[in-house]
Amino acid sequence: MQELMNNKVTRYALIAVLGLLALFLLVKTLDSFDEIGRTDSPIMNTITVTGEGRAAAVPDIARITYTVMENHANVATAQEQATEKNDAALAALEELDIAEEDIRTLSYNVSPQYTYNSRGCAPGFPCPPQTPTITGYQVSQTVEVKVRETDKASEVLGALGGLGVQNIYGPEFTLDDPKDVQAEAREEAITEAREEAERLAKQLGVRLGKVVSYNDSNNSPYPYGMGGGMEMDATVKSAAAPTLPVGQNEYTANVSITYEIR
Repeated sequence: MQELMNNKVTRYALIAVLGLLALFLLVKTLDSFDEIGRTDSPIMNTITVTGEGRAAAVPDIARITYTVMENHANVATAQEQATEKNDAALAALEELDIAEEDIRTLSYNVSPQYTYNSRGCAPGFPCPPQTPTITGYQVSQTVEVKVRETDKASEVLGALGGLGVQNIYGPEFTLDDPKDVQAEAREEAITEAREEAERLAKQLGVRLGKVVSYNDSNNSPYPYGMGGGMEMDATVKSAAAPTLPVGQNEYTANVSITYEIR
């Protein structure tokens, strides 16, 4: 009798296990039907949108570069003359309260100067190769100045122009730290991309999911107004300070965002 009861319990347990297995297989089968027509490929289940943002700010610094250049038959003398002229420029900048840490040398070059002897060349005929002769040396030093009070940029240009330095270039009006304005432009670009994704999802009859990928690019600023650059050469001796509108710099950000869709 006990053996018969044990057999019944075993059969019931086996039937229960088979029932659970059948239920599990049924659920998996229904899930498989639900997945028909769908794919794990991101090309089929995502949309990609772009956005552009802009933000403007008034520049807070001006960058100016200048070069001192001297030529002499003796390299040491050329260096001495160039150093004397640059020291005068640095003294003028100090008088305008330009900090030492805002002045840096971009390059210092010593270049030999050559001449070619063309004597003995017959008129109308090409000259044979000539051996160059060193006749002197050119020493040049290029310096960059960061002017933190932008209204002093014209004074700096006037002071340098009166010292006979060459190749004065500037001012380049810009931001010393553009991260905040770049972040503002990027935020606007992301908002524009999100709004476009929502419009597109509505048109397609799908729902937006999580962000699958994101890419952005911050473009260089470009100035509004007349705050561009100007050049002077050694012939400019006037110490007159030019008028320099600062204007605004506009920063742009472009983003590309890929969303999962359901």
